[in-house]
Amino acid sequence: MTSYQTLKLERVGPVGWLVNARPEALNAMNAAMRDELADAWLELDRDPAVRVIVHTGEGRAFQTGADVKEVANPESGGMQRYQDDLLGFNLHFTAWHQNVSKPVITAVNGICAGGGLHFVADADIVIAAADATFFDPHVSVGQVTAIEAIGLARKMPFESVMRMALLGAHERMSAQRAYELGLISQIVDPPDQLRDEAQQLAERIARNSPTAMRATKKALWAALEMGLTDACRVGAQHLVGVWGHPDQEEGPRAFVEKREPRWQDPQ
Repeated sequence: MTSYQTLKLERVGPVGWLVNARPEALNAMNAAMRDELADAWLELDRDPAVRVIVHTGEGRAFQTGADVKEVANPESGGMQRYQDDLLGFNLHFTAWHQNVSKPVITAVNGICAGGGLHFVADADIVIAAADATFFDPHVSVGQVTAIEAIGLARKMPFESVMRMALLGAHERMSAQRAYELGLISQIVDPPDQLRDEAQQLAERIARNSPTAMRATKKALWAALEMGLTDACRVGAQHLVGVWGHPDQEEGPRAFVEKREPRWQDPQ
């Protein structure tokens, strides 16, 4: 796998790991990390040995958004680049931005703040260590909370998103509260078991048909962009589109023969 400056890529069985690796900066995103994330997601998505991707962080933070030191430095060009990318909605640092077709699990260790919430909003499944905390400090440093919060509003009650956005750095959401609101689907306690639990979860998902999961993911994410009737019509197209695929016959046959199915890799 490619060696990156700000990330670590690993493969453990059928699971590909993408690890934020700037612990000294609480895994804040600088320009190098944003560029490397764009490539890393595609590398894992294209690797035929990877069935599921897990995204986590090193150290005491999962991700804390933009590297404020870089953005504040006029010589870095950081603020101008952010402005250009956002105005053109030319973003490439999350799995959703990169149209990743494989299941993506975000495993939140420690602090998840500001732009780190992009990855929570754009993952398929989110789990968190019991000591994880979530907050969005944008308004507390004179910035607007927008894209992350808009994404989160698809996952949790609107008022809870607005509360997080308006309180900024002055209130942190616990893992327990995040679970109650539907922001995450599992709390891992003790926290040091987060990676083991994420690996086990990913391995269970990886036992399913890659082709069926890819079509399922496309159908469900597309539904977020549409009304009910249109979403169901598109879902029907994805459903029928897999009919005749070898996995459709292999699944029932393996069930009857009481063995693990031998899925065909998607083309």
